[in-house]
Amino acid sequence: MRALFKQLVFFVAVGCAAAATHWAVAVGCVELAAAAPLVANLVGWLVAFAVSFIGHYRLTFRHSRIPWTIAIRRFFLVSAAGFLVNESAYAWLLHATAVRYDVLLALILIGLAVLTFVVSRLWAFRHKPAA
Repeated sequence: MRALFKQLVFFVAVGCAAAATHWAVAVGCVELAAAAPLVANLVGWLVAFAVSFIGHYRLTFRHSRIPWTIAIRRFFLVSAAGFLVNESAYAWLLHATAVRYDVLLALILIGLAVLTFVVSRLWAFRHKPAA
């Protein structure tokens, strides 16, 4: 139980760093480069992916013996699927609500964090012992 708690603490810390990176890059793209929010969201996700993978591989799931070359492919699939949900929800909410783009993005990033932990723990960073 203690190991799971420690893993959750690292997951939250890395996730917060990655989400903050995603949000800051996306908002920076909109504010400084006049990018459309959906395009800025993609750029933010790509930058945050690197932060997220390195942090989770070295901290959150460091006990896993899975080679990084396998983990990065799996985690990319998890992250990309999460991004598709993120981008779809974001696009819909940008048109369906009057909530500011930056607030919507923050809410969506928080909402996907739990799903990402579960799938990462059960699959992306899981090492299956040889049979």
